[in-house]
Amino acid sequence: MSSLVQSVDWLAIAPPTIAAVVGLVVLVADLFLAESRKPLLGWIAVAGLAAAALMLLPLLDADRSTFCLVGDTEVCSYTADRFTLVIQFLVLGGALLCALLSVTALKDSGKRLPEGEYWFLFLSSAAGAALLPASRDLATLVVALEVASLPAFALVGLRHGDRRSSEAALKFFLSSVTATAVSLLGISFVYAATGTLHLTRVAERIQGVDGQLATLAQTGVVLTLVGFAFKTAAVPFHFWVPDTYVGAPLPIAAYLSVIGKAVGFSGLILVTVVALPSYADAWAPALAVLAALTMTVGNVGALRQQPTRAYSAVRLLAWSSVGQAGYLLVPIAAAGYSDDPEKSVGSTLAYALMYGAVNLGAFAVAALVGRAHRLNRVADYRGLHAVSPLTALLMGFFLLCLAGLPPGVIGLFAKVTVFAAAVDAGLGWLAVVMAVNVVIALVYYLRWTALLFRATEGEPVRHRGPAPVTVAIALTAVLGVVLSGAPQLVLRFTDTGLF
Repeated sequence: MSSLVQSVDWLAIAPPTIAAVVGLVVLVADLFLAESRKPLLGWIAVAGLAAAALMLLPLLDADRSTFCLVGDTEVCSYTADRFTLVIQFLVLGGALLCALLSVTALKDSGKRLPEGEYWFLFLSSAAGAALLPASRDLATLVVALEVASLPAFALVGLRHGDRRSSEAALKFFLSSVTATAVSLLGISFVYAATGTLHLTRVAERIQGVDGQLATLAQTGVVLTLVGFAFKTAAVPFHFWVPDTYVGAPLPIAAYLSVIGKAVGFSGLILVTVVALPSYADAWAPALAVLAALTMTVGNVGALRQQPTRAYSAVRLLAWSSVGQAGYLLVPIAAAGYSDDPEKSVGSTLAYALMYGAVNLGAFAVAALVGRAHRLNRVADYRGLHAVSPLTALLMGFFLLCLAGLPPGVIGLFAKVTVFAAAVDAGLGWLAVVMAVNVVIALVYYLRWTALLFRATEGEPVRHRGPAPVTVAIALTAVLGVVLSGAPQLVLRFTDTGLF
C-alpha cells in the first residue's frame, strides 16, 4: 500500500511562503513595537518581498512540482515551471516596488493608515498573487485568487475618515464578490461534469462528457469566463476601476493596476488554455470580442479625461490600464485559434512584463508629484522639466513606452508581439481594432508628455523625492531602458513551457 504522506518541495513553494510568513511576522511585531518604531515594519516587508523574489533564482533551471496525487506524480496541485516563474517575478517584483512607494505614503498619511494592518494585508495579498500562477487545480486556483483579492478590498478602504476610500472599497468589494460567486458556480459545474479539479485531468475528461452533462459543462465554461472577466477588468465588467484607483492609496492603485491584472490574466490563461483547450471554439471568440471592447472603451475613457479635473492623472492611468487589459486579452484569444498556443501565451507574458515595469514607473512619478499637488491633476505636471528635469524625462519615457513609441522601444516591441499573435491566429479584424486603439492612445499619452515640457504657469513647485520613491523610479527606469536596448530578452524569458 502506497503511503499517503507526501514530502513537500519547500524550495518550489518558497516564494509565496516567504511572503506569507513575513506577513505574519509583521502582524506579531506590530503588537510589540512602539508607535515611533512602526516604520520599521515597512522595511521588514520590503526585505521579505526581496527575499521571496530572490528565491526564484534557484528555480530557473528545472520544473518542480509538489502536492501531487498519490500514485500519479504527473498530476500535481503546485507546479513551478517557466510560466509560474515569469508571473511570480512580475508579482513579487511589482509588489516590492509598490512596497517602496508605500513606505513614503504611510509616512505622509499622518497616521490615517495603520501600519501593522497595512503591511499584513499587503503581504497576504502578495502571497496569494504569487501562489496563483503555480496552481494546477481549480480549488487551489480559487483559494489563491481570494487570498490575493480579499486583503486588497481592505487596503483600498483602509484610510481612516476618507469617504472616497470607503466608497472605492465598497465598489471593488461588490464587483469582486460577484465575480467570485460566478466563477465558483462555473467551476462547480465543470467539476460536476468531469469529476476532477486538476487542470490537466479536466482537459482530458471534458472532451468525453456525454450528452446529458454537455450542457452543464458548457454553462460552467461560460460562467467561469465571466467571473475572470470581472477580475481582469474587461468591459463591461470594468466599472469599478477608475473610482477604486482614485479612492485607494496611490501605491495600492499601482498594485491593483499591475499585480491585480497579473492575477486575473494568469488565472484566465490556466483555465482556458490549460484546462479547457477543447472548448476553444467557445472561449476564443468571446475573448476576442472582450479584447476589442475593452481596449476601445479604456482608451476612449482615457481620452475624455480633463487635465484640470481633480485626480485626473490617476483616472487617466486607470482608464489606460483598462485599455492595456484589452491588449493583454488579444494573445489569449489568439491561443484558441493558433496551432502554437504556447507562443501566444508568451506574447501575453511579454506584454505584461513591459506594462508592469513602465506602468509602475508612471505611478511612482505620480506618487512623487502627488506629494506636492494633493489633487494630482494632469495639469499639475505642466512644466515638470523646469523643477525636476530627470523626473520629467523619465515620466515622458514611461508614457512613450505605454504608447509604443521610440525611445520606448520595449513598448513598441510588446505591441508588435501582440499584433503578430493576432495576425498569425487569423484574427485580422482584431489586429485592425488594436491598430486603431493604439492611435487613439497616442493622443492622450503624447498630450501628457508634451505638458511635461511646457512653460509653467506661476511659481514652479519643487518635488522633493524621498529615497524609497526615488529608488522605485530608478529601478523601473533601468528596467525599461535595458529592455528597450535588448527587447529579445523578454521573449526568451517568457518561453512558458506550459505544454
